[in-house]
Amino acid sequence: MLLELSIRDFAIIDRLRLTFGPGFNALTGETGAGKSIIIDALGAILGERTGAEFVRAGAPSARVEGVFEVAGPGAEALRATLVEFGLSDEGAGGDEPLILSREITASGRSTARVNGRTITAGTLAKLGERLVDIHGQSDHLTLLRPANHIDMLDRYAGLTAEREALTAVVAELRGVRERLASLDRDDRELARRVDLLRFQVEEIAAATLRAEEEDELLAERRVLASAGRLTELADLAYRKLNGAGDDFSGAKAPRAALDLLRQVNTALSELVTLDPAMEETRAAVEEQVYLLEDAAATIRDYRERIEGDPRRLEEIEERLTLLKDLKRKYGATLAEVIAFGAQADDELGQIERSGERAEELRAREGELLADIGLRAAALTQGRREAGDRLSAAVEAAIRELNMGRARFATQIAHAEDPRGAPVSDGEGERRLAFDDHGVDRVEFLLAANSGEPLRPLARVASGGETARLMLALKSILSEVDTTPTLVFDEVDVGVGGRSGQVVGEKLWGLTAGESQHQVLCISHLPQIAAFADSHFKISKQQMDDRTISNVERITAEERVDEIAAMLDGVPLTEASRANARVMLGRVESWKAERLAAPRPASPPLPASEPPAPRRRAKAAARA
Repeated sequence: MLLELSIRDFAIIDRLRLTFGPGFNALTGETGAGKSIIIDALGAILGERTGAEFVRAGAPSARVEGVFEVAGPGAEALRATLVEFGLSDEGAGGDEPLILSREITASGRSTARVNGRTITAGTLAKLGERLVDIHGQSDHLTLLRPANHIDMLDRYAGLTAEREALTAVVAELRGVRERLASLDRDDRELARRVDLLRFQVEEIAAATLRAEEEDELLAERRVLASAGRLTELADLAYRKLNGAGDDFSGAKAPRAALDLLRQVNTALSELVTLDPAMEETRAAVEEQVYLLEDAAATIRDYRERIEGDPRRLEEIEERLTLLKDLKRKYGATLAEVIAFGAQADDELGQIERSGERAEELRAREGELLADIGLRAAALTQGRREAGDRLSAAVEAAIRELNMGRARFATQIAHAEDPRGAPVSDGEGERRLAFDDHGVDRVEFLLAANSGEPLRPLARVASGGETARLMLALKSILSEVDTTPTLVFDEVDVGVGGRSGQVVGEKLWGLTAGESQHQVLCISHLPQIAAFADSHFKISKQQMDDRTISNVERITAEERVDEIAAMLDGVPLTEASRANARVMLGRVESWKAERLAAPRPASPPLPASEPPAPRRRAKAAARA
């Protein structure tokens, strides 16, 4: 239940703090005083979209804060939502209020908080759905759209969980059919793809590639291309190191490095016999002799292995050209070319196995269609039974709302579809079109006058009839709605004074049922405002060339004046005040009789709690 609403610098509201009570809270006032702005402010803390246009001119920001009592039938669902978003500990309870706030800056940015903790607007909207259900003028248009009728019926029937389970199966079927469609592409296109993949796989496989092959070939090519120079350099190094006759000029070659080093080692060996202190130096020289002898042998072997091989060089060039061509087509490196070939081979295998995979998918498609058919048939049965109950309840309600002998019916239709779900009935199995809701096409029908045929609401309902139908449906659906606070923003539009009394009774009745909703209602009709348990008067005044909206809770005598003004306008007369007192007295007597009478048994809530209806869009016309 909404306990308190605080508003600062929001539209034409400067500072405002409202304390609401249980039961029926009515908000009345002159046109343009800001009644609907209060609903906009409430919507802000319930997660609705807000912008800089809501910030009062000249103010840096607007702020709205609401204090809610967490109690009643919807308390457990609300606590579960708080736990889901990490805003409360598992199992936490208590009677502490819940405080929602929203701040909107003049630049359009907004900040949402729950009990001081910053959250997203989406989280705020989820919490708002558990706290308040706002019904506005645009809801009348919602009633005229057949697409919305199935949602209303399912809420009344308590079929939300069953429908969600069906939706999950339908989603899986769509995925299966998408995969089947990808397998069933045009045969010619698929054949072209197979030919291309097979050519690519065979071309890469025939090359017998190794990732490191190119580097090895490049190194070998450098050696073969420089064979003459390599032989010359190796021969020179060997002769300088170990000696091998004349040099290339024909002159006598100087003594080789090893010969000189051996002489040094011989001299040091004799020296050590005379002075052992040089033994370490002699050993080091001797070690170098051995190392250079090994190096000379290695150089000699290398020189002897080097030979020019034009044929091998040509083979290497051809192989490098092939590798370059493969890289140009399939990847920047040989590793990428090899990976491309593996991927192409895998895709080719999948296509070649597509027939087997298609059979598996078609079998799964049949299983899912059968499951959808069973679930949809169960939903249809539940909807037919609930539709009969809803039609009877609505007809009783609209008779009370002075719609005479109008008739209301819930029509459930189906469409044949060869690719649809198999549904069995008394005449055999039929293939029916389906969607996330099942196979049913639900539409509400109305015969506004006796003797007229039932027709779709949009073709026969006037504005006033639509408003009363909406109120009738809301009053009936509220019996299975655990949202604690219901807000009605001028739902009496199009309702005349003669029906106002019954509308007031219906609205007040929402507070006295098993769920005992708190109701907030903006109204222009005195017949409705007279039913209020708490009455708030909204007015506007000029201050420093600014229009300021003000709201005050009025006392019993002040209510007389307000009801009188709503009846006859101003200036007030004793006659209008007398009429107002009569109206208020009559309402109080009626309420007392209702409270004293034994309450009829209320229908049990469904096993799965139906979600609150989607809150109304911003009303196009504002008070």
